[in-house]
Amino acid sequence: MGQAARHRFTFAEYVSIEEDSGIKHEFVDGGVFAMAGGTPTHAAITMNVGRLLGNALQNRPCTVYSPDLRVRVRATGLGTYPDVTVICGKLELDPEDPRRHTAVNPKLVVEVLSPSTEDYDRGDKLGHYKQIPSLEEVLLIAHDRREIEIVRREPDGTWSREIAREGQVVRLASLGVELLVDEIYRDPLATPAP
Repeated sequence: MGQAARHRFTFAEYVSIEEDSGIKHEFVDGGVFAMAGGTPTHAAITMNVGRLLGNALQNRPCTVYSPDLRVRVRATGLGTYPDVTVICGKLELDPEDPRRHTAVNPKLVVEVLSPSTEDYDRGDKLGHYKQIPSLEEVLLIAHDRREIEIVRREPDGTWSREIAREGQVVRLASLGVELLVDEIYRDPLATPAP
């Protein structure tokens, strides 16, 4: 039995599909895939990270972006929406995006992991991100425990990994910023443990 033919889209077609549908999609290897919404916990963690980074960088030439900013990995073609993106200096837009809504020069990207995306975010997607010349760090934030993985490009071009857990500090060398793990997971509405 033959396999159904799969239509491959160009990046410009993908951008057009997104604009027409009003739904976020990820673009990978010519395919266009709808992105699912997150849980309340996912949304709260994303906002906590964005707020903490925004406060820490408020007097610096860096901008913290929400998950509404599309980022493209020019080397691989991936178009996606990190949960949080930090760009320092001038925002560089993808010339292949006719609407000029796609950034190509993040310094930091943050992904809040979920059960359905964790393997992809830690594997293939991270591999794509590592192809961005401007990218210096990726934060992978666990959804089911207070654990944050910092994936960092070292001066020699290799990538290292560091883990920060409950009660510890996330050190972002690329930004000269430290974030408390407990503040990233802070939920003022949660019932305190007895």
